[in-house]
Amino acid sequence: MRVFYAAGASPNAYNISESNLWKNNLFDSLVEMGHEVTPFSRDVTWHFTEYPKYQTSPEELSKFLQYKSDLQASLIKEVAAEHQRKPVDLFFSYFWSEVCEPQTIEKIKSMGIKTLNWYCNGSYQFYLVAELAPHYDWCLVPEKFRLKDYEAVGAHPIYCQEAANPTIYKPYDVPVEIDVAFVGQAYGDRPGYIRHLLDQEIDVRVYGYGWHQFSPAEENGLTAAKRVIQVARKLTTRQGRQAVRSRLSQIRDKHVDNPRPESDSTVAFPAKIIGGVLSDLEMIKMYSRSKINLGFSTCGDTHQASERIMQIRLRDFEVPMSGGFYMVEYMEELEEFFEIGKEIVCYSGPEDLADKIKYYLRHDVEREAIRKAGYERCLRDHTWKQRFEKVFEQIGLSTCVASPVL
Repeated sequence: MRVFYAAGASPNAYNISESNLWKNNLFDSLVEMGHEVTPFSRDVTWHFTEYPKYQTSPEELSKFLQYKSDLQASLIKEVAAEHQRKPVDLFFSYFWSEVCEPQTIEKIKSMGIKTLNWYCNGSYQFYLVAELAPHYDWCLVPEKFRLKDYEAVGAHPIYCQEAANPTIYKPYDVPVEIDVAFVGQAYGDRPGYIRHLLDQEIDVRVYGYGWHQFSPAEENGLTAAKRVIQVARKLTTRQGRQAVRSRLSQIRDKHVDNPRPESDSTVAFPAKIIGGVLSDLEMIKMYSRSKINLGFSTCGDTHQASERIMQIRLRDFEVPMSGGFYMVEYMEELEEFFEIGKEIVCYSGPEDLADKIKYYLRHDVEREAIRKAGYERCLRDHTWKQRFEKVFEQIGLSTCVASPVL
């Protein structure tokens, strides 16, 4: 099957300029299946690093709209040229309304090409894709509870849960030297959970953007040095420079609108537990380095709203696929993908989390059995290849792979 692919390298590009999360999972999996995949030549990752700035000034808005127009013109031109050279069966994208106009998708459809959009923030940001979604032939939706919302706006959703690519996410033979680790950004109710674990004298480590703000300035010299090194590395690439500019703009605006509160016992963490931002490979190795890997199910700051929104995440498959023992907040949908208590462990609230961490740190044999079972379950049932095969069958496209070269 011939696929034209248009998606950013990673949704984390604004603070990890080298991240290839979507490429590793989506693009590489399509290629490994034997499909002929042609990537869009333009740097779509720019969406993730620059588009938040367009509201900051008329100049930024004008620059963004020009970029958006140029990108769509280039997209249509490349798709048409590729389709003329050899018919394209499927246009696959990760787009939302701010970065693509409906008429662009309609133009691609008019060429006789089927269109499919992947979007994984509909749990609490459905409004970002609601205008664009109806113009695709199909939308891949990992949030089951949002299927009716897609249908309500005239879209054609297909329930497709996230997964992990086993050629990228795999166990590493490294020392198991960390009791409890979390890799991810500091937002929502996550800091509160970490504060509770520290209060319970649990040795937890956190890695990712934003955690440094919870470390007192007088303890944070090493962390600050690490951040300087990370920024310096980013400045060596164009994409990295764009990411730094975008992040500085966001930090500036946040500081003006929401000055940081004084550090106290409810928010301040020891500097030694904060490990900085990890590369993709460092993150995967961390899953093998840690006895327990944490996951959180809450979306954004919805824990402060009347409706607390939860969703299954890519992390729920990344960790066990990488051979890590995984502990995540319970939600019913998880039971469709794992046997709870035997393949992954779930918790309900900070007290339950602390109790289960203490239990599994004391029971190595039981923890190891669950870790192995989760790994085997992901290899068996939760690869992107398996997800795509089901989707392509459902939409009537061939899943046949190319013949091997002899």
